[in-house]
Amino acid sequence: MRRRFSQKKPEPLGQVLQKALKKRKVPIDLEKERILSLWGKAVGPQIASQTRPSHIKGKTLFVGVSTSVWMHQLHFLKSDLIRQFNLFAQKEAIEKIFFSLAQIDPPPSPPPEAAAVPAVSAVLKKRDRQMISECTQCISDEELREIVKRVMTKEITRRRMAENRKAR
Repeated sequence: MRRRFSQKKPEPLGQVLQKALKKRKVPIDLEKERILSLWGKAVGPQIASQTRPSHIKGKTLFVGVSTSVWMHQLHFLKSDLIRQFNLFAQKEAIEKIFFSLAQIDPPPSPPPEAAAVPAVSAVLKKRDRQMISECTQCISDEELREIVKRVMTKEITRRRMAENRKAR
């Protein structure tokens, strides 16, 4: 006689991954990883740029800090940081924070296109702006029209800047 398998209820992906990693003896606690990922949101961009959470042991969060000056300042903010962090975690995730000096890489610089934006008006000629306006005025969807204008502006600007470089 054949065995009939009853269908199980679907499991959350996190639990499936946790079981698979545990079978392969890979020590990753997805809940702790999720909690660590909340650090930047909980403390804000200024503090997050100078700190990196490294791990959680029990209810203590270990955080690397870029300089001793920042570490000193964060000691004064410790209780506020714990409260804010637990608020974002939506549970009592940590009770203590331990700060230590660490090498913190600077945040990535803005893309080079952002620096070239002010030069757009200087590079585009009056006839370029007029051509963009004429080409896009037949587009009835306002959002699509603005997107096409931006694309055309960037492309014409790129071509004009390339022409200027060749002329030099």
